[in-house]
Amino acid sequence: MRKISEVFINGVCLEKILEDHEKWTIDSRKGKKMELKNANLSNIDLGEANLISANLSCANLIGANLSGANLIGANLIGADLRNADLSGADLRVIDLRDADLRDVDLSDADLGDADLSYANLSGANLSYTDLRFANLRFTNLKDNTDLIGAILRGADLSGADLSNAVLRGADLRFADLNGTNLSDSNLRGADLSDVNLRFTNLSGADLRFADLRNVDLRNADLNGANLINANLEE
Repeated sequence: MRKISEVFINGVCLEKILEDHEKWTIDSRKGKKMELKNANLSNIDLGEANLISANLSCANLIGANLSGANLIGANLIGADLRNADLSGADLRVIDLRDADLRDVDLSDADLGDADLSYANLSGANLSYTDLRFANLRFTNLKDNTDLIGAILRGADLSGADLSNAVLRGADLRFADLNGTNLSDSNLRGADLSDVNLRFTNLSGADLRFADLRNVDLRNADLNGANLINANLEE
């Protein structure tokens, strides 16, 4: 893991860049906003760092430690975060469109109102992550992505691929799952009440003990789905 004191961007030490950014977040007339588009920050230790509103678009953050970091409102469009640690990070209102988040640890992170549309989260750990009202349209969440206990209340998952994802006990109330692929997913005990499931692919899904009250299932594919003990009351 690389230390911030050992990394230089265009001749400036990353430690100094972080110090200036910290000052800027307190008073925009002082310091300097972090502008690190396309920067190589692979395997960097940024745990607990203040990265509020930082520009890290298209940055290489493969294997980086961002656990507990504050990235509220940051720009990470197109960033490569494969295998990075973002556990417990504050990622509210962050822009992660088109980002590569494969095998990332986002457990216990706060992604409320984040934009993750078209991002690749295949194999990521999103257990108990807060994704309330997040934009996850056409996001790749397939192949055992861990969403156990995740809060997806009011999230837009239309067109997303969650095939084989694990959503046991997840809170999906009022979410938009129109046209979402949930084939062979594990939704056991999940709360899907008041969810839009029109044209959703639920073939082979495990919906045992799931709460499906007041859901819109028009044109949904439930072929082979397990609905034992599911609540389908209107």
